[in-house]
Amino acid sequence: MTVWISRRPDADIDADLAASRAAGGTLAGLRLAVKDNVDAAGLPTTAACPQFGYRPAADAPAVAALRAAGAVVVGKTNLDQFATGLVGTRSPYGAVSDTRRPDYISGGSSSGSAAAVASGQADIAIGTDTAGSGRVPAGLQGIVGIKPTLGVVSTVGVVPACESYDCVTIFAGDLELANTAMAAMAAAGDRPWPADTRLAAPPNPVVAVPSSLPALDDTWQAAFAAAVQTLEQAGARIVHVDIDPFLAAARLLYDGALVAERYAAVGEFIDGHPDADLDPTVRHIITKARDIPAHLLVTDRREVARLRTVALRSLDGVDALLVPTAPLHPSLEQVAADPIGVNSAMGTYTNFCNLFDMCGVAVPAGTAGDAQFGVTVLARAFDDAVAVDIAAMATGVEAPQQVWPLSVADHTELVVFGAHLRGGALVSQLTDLGARWDGELTTAPRYRMTVLPTTPAKPAVTRVAEGDEGAALLGHRWLLSPAALGRFLAALPAPMQLGKVEFADGSWRTAFAADASAATGPDISSYGSWPAAIAAGAI
Repeated sequence: MTVWISRRPDADIDADLAASRAAGGTLAGLRLAVKDNVDAAGLPTTAACPQFGYRPAADAPAVAALRAAGAVVVGKTNLDQFATGLVGTRSPYGAVSDTRRPDYISGGSSSGSAAAVASGQADIAIGTDTAGSGRVPAGLQGIVGIKPTLGVVSTVGVVPACESYDCVTIFAGDLELANTAMAAMAAAGDRPWPADTRLAAPPNPVVAVPSSLPALDDTWQAAFAAAVQTLEQAGARIVHVDIDPFLAAARLLYDGALVAERYAAVGEFIDGHPDADLDPTVRHIITKARDIPAHLLVTDRREVARLRTVALRSLDGVDALLVPTAPLHPSLEQVAADPIGVNSAMGTYTNFCNLFDMCGVAVPAGTAGDAQFGVTVLARAFDDAVAVDIAAMATGVEAPQQVWPLSVADHTELVVFGAHLRGGALVSQLTDLGARWDGELTTAPRYRMTVLPTTPAKPAVTRVAEGDEGAALLGHRWLLSPAALGRFLAALPAPMQLGKVEFADGSWRTAFAADASAATGPDISSYGSWPAAIAAGAI
């Protein structure tokens, strides 16, 4: 299995791992594989073409961010040459095969990165994704692949494939680790996050699935149906959408004029090096794009924009779209017999994602016959936290509490004490705004809680005067975007208000309070929390 194009000596890796563990960091002691179209200082970048190779003076920002968090680069991984393919076989360094069934493909173009993680040769790996290269191999190798919103991780130091749609991705064996690595890599961000970023999926998200599944045989359709059932049993509401506008855009990525960007990326190198060790299919795809008229590129981009409007309109009221990551798992022999046709089929459910500026999380979902089966949760741009949460539901694991967009997206906190507690009667007023629950905490013993005469009943939390006896009250901390907090505050009825409240750890945080003149109802401070007072029948 030709996972590596270049690999550092074991002694050097071991020494760096020991130093990393001693220094600490969120990724301390973890081995990092880097796709060989991404610069890592000290190692050549070849993009799977030996004659193209060069030695970068510095890490790509994505690599530097992971190193800063403690990850140790092991080496550079094999790929479909110039990231042109979804099969993992288009490399002069050899095809990368499936880690379980060596007669089958790994998936590409981030073939070596996915195989390094799946085979235990690396803990995390950098991939890239233009048409599905950071998702397809994750699905076929039974691992997790996170493809963030375009631009939120810098592509500086990445050999371009289609520059408008290229994205740096992360592979890991499970969602928790993938999320932690993405949090670190997001420090290499270029695109600003909006003020209304959703930081969580709602408790019962609405998830769309395709009303038809082209390219899947009966076994793979059954595997997808089982994945949908798992998500539904976890609390999601399933709706069906027409997949045709998505697939029409997907076909444009390779069958239309958009492929001209591939020639713009490396076409001059190919023309100037006729004796270079080039994969015949890659050479054909890139050189054929040389003569595409500019007006056709403009026309196809206009058509992508039209299809995006139609497709995303079908997702109104929907939190995410669930699709099979790949429609089949072909053998090496099948790819050799029909390299373009099979590769095209592999991108059925991935090609449109970056064209539509969507984010995605690919996760394992059992098997389809003897093959690993995976699904991908796709969401709108900057709904990356929503995608992570729904991916966790789809795999039956707890969603990471510190979801990775929290490391970069602007957010604020709000502590609540009554009906907005997690599971409370009014909690949807927060979760509908994309607020994320962030645990329990207790006030300093300087407060009292009384019952307001509202429907539903709400607590009034007020600070006692100096020298008066107070109580410590249990609250829940929520994280939400600045825009969400503004909308929430604008809708807040009197006498409720937000203010600074002192907590047991000495901090002062934004929390629910009430005008002291309204705190005339029954005093329930002795119960210590709103739920405890309800359980005791005091409310």
